[in-house]
This record gives sequence, structure tokens and C-alpha cells, in this order.
Amino acid sequence: MGKGDKKTKRGKISLGTFGSKRPRIKKRPKRTTHLNVEDKPKVK
Repeated sequence: MGKGDKKTKRGKISLGTFGSKRPRIKKRPKRTTHLNVEDKPKVK
């Protein structure tokens, strides 16, 4: 059980694979909050 073992976390790191012992880190969805320049309050 070491670097050559596919079932361990260390083995998955050395082989560059993913599984239940080493899941992929999911990226968070980007927040899309844009301010519209055209919607500024108008000064009288």
C-alpha cells in the first residue's frame, strides 16, 4: 500500500487519477452581479 496502489490516496496522487479516496475539487459558480451604468438615479 503505497505509491503504486490504485486504491490509496497516495497512489492516486502519484498516478494522477481521481476516485472516492481522492475526489475532484468542484469549482464554485461565479457570482454575476453587474452594475448597469445606465440605471443611475437622475438628478433634477
